[in-house]
Amino acid sequence: MLHIIPLTVVAAITLATTWTAASNAYAQTTQADTAPSTHLPSAQANMASRGMVASQDSYATRVGVEILEKGGNAVDAAVAVGFTLAVTMPRAGNLGGGGFMVIHLADGNRDTVIDYRESAPAAITRDIFLHANGEANPEKSRNSGLAVGVPGTVAGLAMARDKYGSGKFTLAQLIAPAIRFARQGVPVENDLFDSLQLSAARLSRWPSAARIFTRRDGTPLTQGDRLVQNDLAASLEEIARGGPRTFYDGPLSTSIAASVREAGGIMTADDLRAYRAIERAPLRGTYRGYDIVSMPPPSSGGTLLVQILNILEGFPLGSASAGLGYGSPDALHVMIEAMKLAYADRAEFLGDSDAVDVPLMRLISKQHGNALRAEINPIRARGSRELRPNSPATPSGSGGNTTHYSVMDKDGNAVANTYSLNFNYGLGLVAEGTGILLNNTLDDFAAKPGAPNAFGLVGSAANAPGPNKRPLSSMTPTIVLKDGKPQIVTGAPGGSRIITAVLQVIVNVIDFRQTITDAVAAPRLHHQWLPDQVLVERTFPADTIKALEAKGHTVRVGAPSGAAHSIAATNRGFEGAADGRARGALAAGL
Repeated sequence: MLHIIPLTVVAAITLATTWTAASNAYAQTTQADTAPSTHLPSAQANMASRGMVASQDSYATRVGVEILEKGGNAVDAAVAVGFTLAVTMPRAGNLGGGGFMVIHLADGNRDTVIDYRESAPAAITRDIFLHANGEANPEKSRNSGLAVGVPGTVAGLAMARDKYGSGKFTLAQLIAPAIRFARQGVPVENDLFDSLQLSAARLSRWPSAARIFTRRDGTPLTQGDRLVQNDLAASLEEIARGGPRTFYDGPLSTSIAASVREAGGIMTADDLRAYRAIERAPLRGTYRGYDIVSMPPPSSGGTLLVQILNILEGFPLGSASAGLGYGSPDALHVMIEAMKLAYADRAEFLGDSDAVDVPLMRLISKQHGNALRAEINPIRARGSRELRPNSPATPSGSGGNTTHYSVMDKDGNAVANTYSLNFNYGLGLVAEGTGILLNNTLDDFAAKPGAPNAFGLVGSAANAPGPNKRPLSSMTPTIVLKDGKPQIVTGAPGGSRIITAVLQVIVNVIDFRQTITDAVAAPRLHHQWLPDQVLVERTFPADTIKALEAKGHTVRVGAPSGAAHSIAATNRGFEGAADGRARGALAAGL
């Protein structure tokens, strides 16, 4: 078990502006990760002995705890949390999006992952998101029906319950709390209030969404109102009665396809009928005696996480005598340089491994990590274009919403689940008559080599649009094991910053000996190769920023990183940490 040290006072996280012109759209879609106020609370900690749930929404967390209390396992609780968030946190919780689930099963000491990422319609073409002149057209990939991928959430959550639930709950029983919240409504407060205010224009574009999320005068729902979603309740009831295939082959799929096509998309009912969640072998790595279990492609998250950890393993992080203590400029410098190298590989090599050849085992090998580490100058930053000047992913010229939750149970089962609509409220479009918000996830494809998506990420032909392909993701749900037992369950929202957020939570615990609460609340930084700049949260000390600039880094103070709701197994029980970067988050157990 991890050693517990006394909780320290953690500095509050503050709002900030976006960090580059290429990421303006991203900033607009991620601001609801934070509250529109000057200060946010530190991470909320809770201890429990028989199970723990940490999520971005207190209603969903309590549903998960109730399932555990009634004898369900971590998978049962995770499925119930996922359906509940579709109601109580509609900007990211969803039926109309997709994601990834990492599962550790105590029985047999097994690990598995479920890929329920959205897929492209069969009629998509490589140049679908381009102007007639061949340049990328963000309006098509972010704000039209062409951006909608075939949703995977219902299939993924149902697969998890069917294969790995305790058997004590039917799917209908796990959906029942979500139906209740949709019918009775939930108060507009905390994160829900923040996100509705920030996304009012996006939702008001579509009458089907405006009827649900705005008042009769067209203004967004506000504090004191209740969000009631009767159409969504009816859709959930239909899924509860008929199972997941009713979502993909019935009136719901017909309504979804019709709404997408009316919004300019190309999705058909056949695309929904053909969709399947996929169980995959997890991506595995090791770090200082711990086993890392995370997502393989079509997520880039696990690959980059293991790759960066392989690079960092050769540095004595945490050693004050080596100048690599927590928060030291030298320690931050080598982390930044490792991030750059991994994100450069992401841009060139990664895509949907079912459609393109990804050199996965080479990328996550210790040998590759050793070779990349040798390229790092320990005292001086190297320019991003020096790393890979001829990459097809390098631009020739000069978003988002996701949520993560973690679950652990008394028997040693664990679940890390991250799912998304991409932007806040996705496209903002509700499929007529269903209450189901639809994603705009296909912006995660590389519209053309070098064209940044809403998160400023660039890619190559490996991540080009294609029929039935799943766009490359940054989602990084991760379970860290020691001697075969779960020690850390973590993940985060935040687009391109997801991977580095998860990385820093893990490094803070393992190398810097922090509690999971302090590790989650600690200020974070991020570098993604291009643009060539370090994004830091406002809580970074000014002298640390100056020291990084003296090493040659371009540093920008930007928006907070995504909320990494995490759990650690300790010698006192389960420690849950709800990240204070999200208002209304809760870690609770029994």
